[in-house]
Amino acid sequence: MATVCISGTLADKLHACAEAGFDGVEIFEPDLLAAPESPEEIAALAGRLGLSLDLYQPMRDVEGVDEEIFASVLRRAEAKFRLMNRLGIDLVLCCSNVATATVDDDDVSADQLRRLGDLAAGYGIRIAFEALAWGRFVDDYRRAWRIVELADHPAVGVCLDSFHILSRGHDPAAISGIPGEKIFFVQLADAPRLSMDVLSWSRHHRLFPGEGDFDLTDFTARIVDAGYTGPWSLEVFNDTFRQTDARRTARHARRSLRWLEDAVSRAMPDAPAELQMLPDSAAPSAVDFVEVKAEDTSAIEELLGQLGFTPRGRHRTKPVTLWTASDARVVLNEQHARGWEPRLAAIGLEVDDAEAVDLRMRELGVPRAYRRTYATEERLDGAIAPDGTEVYWAQAADEGDPAWVQEFEHGEPELPTEITGVDHVSLSQPWDAVEEATLFYTAGFALRVDSSTDVPGPQGLVASRVLVAAGGGVRLPLNVAPPILAAERAGVALPQHVAFVCADVRAVARAARERGFAPLEMPANYYDDIAARFALSEAEVDELRELHLGYDQDAAGEYLHFYTRTIGEVFFEFVQRIDAYAGFGAGTAPVRLTAQGRR
Repeated sequence: MATVCISGTLADKLHACAEAGFDGVEIFEPDLLAAPESPEEIAALAGRLGLSLDLYQPMRDVEGVDEEIFASVLRRAEAKFRLMNRLGIDLVLCCSNVATATVDDDDVSADQLRRLGDLAAGYGIRIAFEALAWGRFVDDYRRAWRIVELADHPAVGVCLDSFHILSRGHDPAAISGIPGEKIFFVQLADAPRLSMDVLSWSRHHRLFPGEGDFDLTDFTARIVDAGYTGPWSLEVFNDTFRQTDARRTARHARRSLRWLEDAVSRAMPDAPAELQMLPDSAAPSAVDFVEVKAEDTSAIEELLGQLGFTPRGRHRTKPVTLWTASDARVVLNEQHARGWEPRLAAIGLEVDDAEAVDLRMRELGVPRAYRRTYATEERLDGAIAPDGTEVYWAQAADEGDPAWVQEFEHGEPELPTEITGVDHVSLSQPWDAVEEATLFYTAGFALRVDSSTDVPGPQGLVASRVLVAAGGGVRLPLNVAPPILAAERAGVALPQHVAFVCADVRAVARAARERGFAPLEMPANYYDDIAARFALSEAEVDELRELHLGYDQDAAGEYLHFYTRTIGEVFFEFVQRIDAYAGFGAGTAPVRLTAQGRR
């Protein structure tokens, strides 16, 4: 990994990379220049940590210049080569010229790289020439390779960088025409598809593999197929990663490379033996349970009772109770919760191969969740998501309740209900964790990013990203609070919520009202807008207004829903999807955020 990817001093970065399991690093020059340690001390530290120093970068603006400027290039390069000898690094990254280039001529660039290669070879150093996406004349890896071919020097090869190639939409197919031994280095970065200048995009919005929109699997497979056998390095410029905990970011980065290795090995029919697959993923089919944790859960119990859930008893060994409505199961946990207001602490997922998920999570190095269980109790394997939520998985039951439900005693028989299960679980994310969370769920559970949107609220935009499982049985919107709220306490400012799916949400709302339930109230203006936007009768709109139901429709179907008030840091939503509606009532979300803000 390039040291530019993470925060801290150079020594901090080396320690973080070693602890995360990286084999080596590429030294970013500004990190070295700011370090109090000498090059020899940095080399010694890397050696003690078991890290190789594989690349020094960047050396800029070395080709496409007149002879007077090139003479200064050679003087500058010789000083850098002596420095690299002190570090024990034998490869330097030379970027295509963006500043001083005045000669748009491949023969001139090749001649200058050849002469630079002669100088480098005298120090035992090789040059990896890289086409920057914003290079003045050389901005395409195919042209960079053509120049390297013309240079025809054993110490001059190419560096292939996924961002510079894929951001410009360049076809990676021509990689197959580059001999593997002339690919001196490979740098990997993902990124979202953005409409902005490529330099700003590159400097601020790169992501680790698996978190963006680039087809890194195809890109990487082509390089493997070309015969490249050198390091696979991450070079990710990202404002978030460069100001958050270096050790955590390094572990996150290492996990992304392991995910990519698995994806490439699966995509290549004849993948090299050194590329190792992860254990097969097992996409969850449904939400098994949600857990609300608090010192006192009585307010949640009262709310669930009003909404038609049945108390199924107390756990036989723990201060935990279970409430159910058909396949919707809510665990209320008062254990180790002193001082906690109600919050969503854990979710459980049903999978078709729990052992495979467990093995996969271990291979990915995900932090594990631990709960004491006795010999007679069902063991639940779990991991800790980047936002702190504990995520458990268990083998899906063939029919009826899962085995762990039998551990709850002295409950009541479940009453008939229109609630059928969990529709989605919205998880509020710290601003610095959403990318890592995306990788956690996609790499670990084979979820995919379905959509992203910004929802306007009274104090700014809430950034929402929806992850879904194949078949749609699990939906996880990840929401990031506006900065003004995140600066306070994101958990309180942007509470988590669980949405339960209903066969008849109107009936659930009416029955709850008869039991004393008071929903989150929606303003009259909202219903005036519904009447204007949709072809509903006056009686239908009046019923929505009376029950404080939200409404949406698209070409595929309709969506009706209502919200509870927030208790502590959690609230519930009850939804009914009609026909093939797949959204989340986005038009209601800004109204809901304002209503919650008023309260």
